[in-house]
Amino acid sequence: MPALPPPTPDALRRDPLPLRGRTALVTGASRRGGIGCAVARRLAAYGASVYLHHHVPHDADQPWGADPEGPEGAAAAVREARADPDARVVHGPADLAAPDAPAALIATAAGALGGRLDILVANHALSGSDGPLDTVDAAMLDAHWAVDTRSVILLVQAYARLRAALPARTPGGRVVMMTSGQDLAGGMPGEIAYGLAKGALASATRSLATALADAAVTVNTVNPGPVDTGYLTGPAYDAVAALFPGGRWGMPDDPARLISWLTTDEAEWITGQVIDSEGGFRRG
Repeated sequence: MPALPPPTPDALRRDPLPLRGRTALVTGASRRGGIGCAVARRLAAYGASVYLHHHVPHDADQPWGADPEGPEGAAAAVREARADPDARVVHGPADLAAPDAPAALIATAAGALGGRLDILVANHALSGSDGPLDTVDAAMLDAHWAVDTRSVILLVQAYARLRAALPARTPGGRVVMMTSGQDLAGGMPGEIAYGLAKGALASATRSLATALADAAVTVNTVNPGPVDTGYLTGPAYDAVAALFPGGRWGMPDDPARLISWLTTDEAEWITGQVIDSEGGFRRG
């Protein structure tokens, strides 16, 4: 196959709406202060129609609690960022711990967005229900496996089957998964179940990228590092901030900028990668 010619000057000019006409599902997007909502806002600002998945009972059980305005508050924030007036922003619930929930969510999201799904951002995770090696038990391991790993693989499977119905090598196929840097210095000794489950996604990234390559779908995983989503305050918050060269935590829009770029055509040559976006965070 001959080499591609260099891009023309017109091709080098950035499209302000690179995702116009494309559709996306962002899981775990129930709170305005979370990464999922920040990602959805960026995708909408790039022109995409977006389906926001939420599981409010999980947030309600956490110290930070659910969004005071519920999932509609997050959806309203995404609509506010929407650049294409014809793009849709819708939301719906799913408990992804259930084995059949991932496939059902893919079908629901695609149906709500016109029958097609170009982008899958698997941002959801189980928080809590974990501990160090001495306290972790089978129930903790199973719970994190079901939500943090199994549901993501099943989402990707259902997404791939949906994409298979499109014409060969339809452009715009993107999968982004999330990990937590458990393979970097220090690991996560206090969150064994979570670290194992998220580590499995990092390990599966290249295999999934190879499996979806013929469908022109890229698969990448992002480690956002410590991000201020409201889960830590006081001296502990300040201690973590001091570990960043910039003296501040990552904010939800920091990983959102990377993730949204990975979904554009500019990133079509990047696949099978685990990318750390940690602002120089000093581990270990």
